[in-house]
Amino acid sequence: METVSVGNQTVTGFVLLGFDDIAELHLLFFTVLSVIYTSIITGNTLIIVAVVSSQELHTPMYFFLANLSFLEILYTSTVVPKMLEGFLKEAAISVAGCLLQFFVFGSLATAECFLLAVMAYDRYLAICYPLHYPLLMGPKRCLGLVVTAWLSGFIVGGLIVALMAQLRFCGPNHIDHFYCDFTPLMDLACSDPRVAQVVTFILSVVCLTVPFGLILTSYARIVVAVLRVPAGASKRKAFSTCSSHLAVVSTFYGTLMVLYIAPSAVHSQLLSKIFALLYTVVTPIFNPVIYTLRNKEVHQALRRFLHIK
Repeated sequence: METVSVGNQTVTGFVLLGFDDIAELHLLFFTVLSVIYTSIITGNTLIIVAVVSSQELHTPMYFFLANLSFLEILYTSTVVPKMLEGFLKEAAISVAGCLLQFFVFGSLATAECFLLAVMAYDRYLAICYPLHYPLLMGPKRCLGLVVTAWLSGFIVGGLIVALMAQLRFCGPNHIDHFYCDFTPLMDLACSDPRVAQVVTFILSVVCLTVPFGLILTSYARIVVAVLRVPAGASKRKAFSTCSSHLAVVSTFYGTLMVLYIAPSAVHSQLLSKIFALLYTVVTPIFNPVIYTLRNKEVHQALRRFLHIK
């Protein structure tokens, strides 16, 4: 394994152990996760194709949804291929590659936190202020919110990785995880990682609790608005959709909060990896399903694109 220099670091590349403690299940994990990864790429690509190809879907909600789908394709592709490699052979990665992987993954994860909050806010405006909605969520506002979400993610990710790059890694080079995550990397640092840890903790609190709080507030107000509507199929559908969205969003934010705000709550590294699977693989496969399962407009757009009657 080659030696790589990054800043003031001169260390041998890392080895990602992945799920090394359950080696007998590697083939099963590889097969199942390969199918899931293919489904994530296919499902999210179809959503993007449907939104781009159909004039009827050129609305704020679908603009945000297409961005979420594109983000999740990049998000999972940053982590899953290397994880799959680890099921077949030793997954080696250079220090530079490791920091790059965490930068891209962390930036996209942060961007998703903000984008999910934007999507919830959009639904709140559409349902609670239908008459003012076109003015409140015009094209410039939509573009501004999306650009802000993406830029915020990469600014936060860049700041954390800049601090990580100042650390020296001179000890063991085995990372007990399936990707270059923050805590396992800090455990291998020879220099004092406290500055990076404190900054990451503060940024994690802000980037997780604030958007999640906005999402909960938005959905609470949506529920209040829906309760005022007479009972019927539309009311049941609204509650069903809200509960589905909240379930997926809560899983995504909940696991990230546990691992980045209160990592001491997870006493097993295997459990930490399972939690990580929830936000790297499980929520990306459910998001396309949850947001489009009962959406006739998306179904019709795909049928037209695929020439299916």
